[in-house]
Amino acid sequence: MKKDFNLSEYMSSGVENVIKGVIKASFKNPKETAFILKYALSSKEAKKKRETFNRNGENIPAFLISSITSNCNLFCKGCYARANKTCGEGLKKEQLSNEIWGRIFKEAEELGIAFVLLAGGEPLMRKDVIEKAAEYRKIMFPVFTNGTMFGEEYLRLFDKNRNLIPILSIEGKQEQTDERRGNGTYNALMNVMDTLKRKGIIYGASVTVTTENVETVTSKDFFDILYKKGCRGLIFIEYVPVTEDTNHLAPTDIEREMLEDRQQDLREMYEDVIFLSFPGDEKYSGGCLAAGRGFFHINTDGSVEPCPFSPFSDTNLKDCSLREALKSPLFRKLDETGMLLGEHDGGCILFQKEMAVKELLGKG
Repeated sequence: MKKDFNLSEYMSSGVENVIKGVIKASFKNPKETAFILKYALSSKEAKKKRETFNRNGENIPAFLISSITSNCNLFCKGCYARANKTCGEGLKKEQLSNEIWGRIFKEAEELGIAFVLLAGGEPLMRKDVIEKAAEYRKIMFPVFTNGTMFGEEYLRLFDKNRNLIPILSIEGKQEQTDERRGNGTYNALMNVMDTLKRKGIIYGASVTVTTENVETVTSKDFFDILYKKGCRGLIFIEYVPVTEDTNHLAPTDIEREMLEDRQQDLREMYEDVIFLSFPGDEKYSGGCLAAGRGFFHINTDGSVEPCPFSPFSDTNLKDCSLREALKSPLFRKLDETGMLLGEHDGGCILFQKEMAVKELLGKG
């Protein structure tokens, strides 16, 4: 990857590239074109709002990650959320109500937040929250789903509300995907992709990158399958080990360099597709983007956390506004100590510095 790559600039131009790609096919896809053109204007308005807050000394991130449920219908091998007890059966955390999520989305729109990523668990298990998100058309909601719950009701919902963007989780080709997510998952995903393409619904895919699948998932051969099925975004997420016996799956510098180089090649080959990697791309943004620098994470119970891989909090959105949450004492300490800045060679900084984060909370 070229070392002058700038993540924030790429995000802006990436949206423009997708817009151009959709307009080229507008005679086939009028619904998507109409939404994208309206969203382009909303995105500019949102950016102006964030810039105004910034001039007044308040940093508003461009996007949020929101885990809207701790329930999931799959049992993927090495799942970080289950191991971290933020996802699974029998958890005692009280999940936020639909009404509170609606208030959060409204406040996000007022602050100029343009993207709210909906995750879980399996977010399609909270249809009420997804329907609420659909009401806020100035925000784009990428919905990170395993893709196994796309029935007719959901297809109608995504077809009608183009600000909901399905992001389908896949691990590579059939053997790799079924090995981690369960037999039949790959074929189910292929069927969903065909249906989304047939209905003209733009979607993306997310891949958990490990030492075992990095060669496959960064190849043109692999992405070509997705591209021909209508995929217009690919997000690479570096695997975070959940136990010592899964450490060998975490990408090393060798795999990260391969990911960077091949991702740049893919960007040049597919100009109407957005390619991102986390946390790898963050090193081109002067450090980790968590804790409100570029985004933060809202857990299922309303806890405001630096990121999904650093599940520590001293603030809850049941008790304060989104704007107030950005002034979280923990976020402020992470900023003041410089823990998020400096050289970033890949991997998750806050996950690696778990004890230091705990000490800031007085839990060390």
